[in-house]
Amino acid sequence: METFISHSEEETLAFAARYGAALKPGDIVLLDGEMGMGKTVLAKGMIAGMGITEPVTSPTYAYVNEYEGRVFHFDCYRIESEAQALGLGLADLLERGGICLIEWSENIKGLLPAGVKRVSIAGSGERREIVF
Repeated sequence: METFISHSEEETLAFAARYGAALKPGDIVLLDGEMGMGKTVLAKGMIAGMGITEPVTSPTYAYVNEYEGRVFHFDCYRIESEAQALGLGLADLLERGGICLIEWSENIKGLLPAGVKRVSIAGSGERREIVF
């Protein structure tokens, strides 16, 4: 595991863009961190690093946002069971071969395949410690 220390949202976005540029189809990345730590900021940077220019928004109420048919950004905060996730078709998206970025993955942990990547973010104020 490696650690990156960010002192601003701009530094976090730049780190995430570099990380996202290295992702390949089929990669599943779990974005871990407490509420408000910057998981969606990480996703925005990663998606930008993949060359996608459309605006990235939090999928909190939609559960998942799709970008160019190749990137799926999940927010599983409101998922109460794996059965609910299955009913919403989230497991099907994991198998489509796109890149999946998943916030609050602990709510669907039984649906996740082996070999996922994990990026954790923690900190206070502007400082963030990103472990990847």
